[in-house]
Amino acid sequence: MAKKPVKKSPSKSSFSEFDRVFDNFRSDLEKSISSFPRIDFSSFPKLSQTGCDVIDEGKQFRMKMNVPGLKKSEINLNVTDNSIEVTGEHKEEEKKKNYLRKERHSLSYYQTIPLSEKVVPGKVKAKLTDGVLDVTLPKSKPTPAPKKKPVKIQ
Repeated sequence: MAKKPVKKSPSKSSFSEFDRVFDNFRSDLEKSISSFPRIDFSSFPKLSQTGCDVIDEGKQFRMKMNVPGLKKSEINLNVTDNSIEVTGEHKEEEKKKNYLRKERHSLSYYQTIPLSEKVVPGKVKAKLTDGVLDVTLPKSKPTPAPKKKPVKIQ
């Protein structure tokens, strides 16, 4: 009668050896990663901060753009008959102070938004309220409201 092979369960010492090797690997990896130079993109605005909506209201376009941290004197708008360009720059005062932590930095924004129809650049109006730039762009040829016709569903 043949003997059945006996399965050996791993000993506790082999698991502790594996844990030690893994801990050493993790430690070495952390040291390697921490030696890389840090790239700081904090001066760039995050995408969620600079959101922009363009609404077609028939007679005009309406653009709403988040520009937190900018005053109206720091924003420049340039409008052509088929696009709007928004630039803004805020520079932090670099007075020597005893900072314990400094996370607020200079900001700059730039965005060109193409428009699907021609506008009248001379009649564009803009307003800044609570960090939201609201721009009204009258169209040169207003789009007529589409006629609605109900469709019967079978």
